[in-house]
Amino acid sequence: MEKEASVPRVGVVVYLLKGNAVLLGRRLSSTCYSTFALPGGHLEFGSIVSGESFEECAAREVKEETGLNIDKIEFLTVTNNVFPTNQSHYVIIVMRAVLVDPNQPPQNLEPDKCFDWDWYEWNNLPKPLFEPLEKMIQGGFKPFPTSS
Repeated sequence: MEKEASVPRVGVVVYLLKGNAVLLGRRLSSTCYSTFALPGGHLEFGSIVSGESFEECAAREVKEETGLNIDKIEFLTVTNNVFPTNQSHYVIIVMRAVLVDPNQPPQNLEPDKCFDWDWYEWNNLPKPLFEPLEKMIQGGFKPFPTSS
């Protein structure tokens, strides 16, 4: 019998914006432990008829992790990430959103996965950042809408 080939998993992360700040949490996961990352998680299969959309996944993950309700969810980009230390491969869908209620504070609803959540000014982000996030920023990526 042939060994089943490993395949990449699909994750969705959200740049949740509040002015010039983004929401970041410090990871408790074995992959890049104690680094600061965006809220997000795995894209779910959904029903037989239709799977979960990127927007649905973004809203669900932010709500599950932080209790926050988000709006104006939009696709930004896709990244391809290989983590040799735990032999995993992720295709990450990067989304952007804003809060429905800008005064709603984030809660840490998954304390087994994250130390806490907080807002960080874009030009004063904490270190160390989650590796895919760090690479995006070093490449000049900015999550803020451009005015035309």
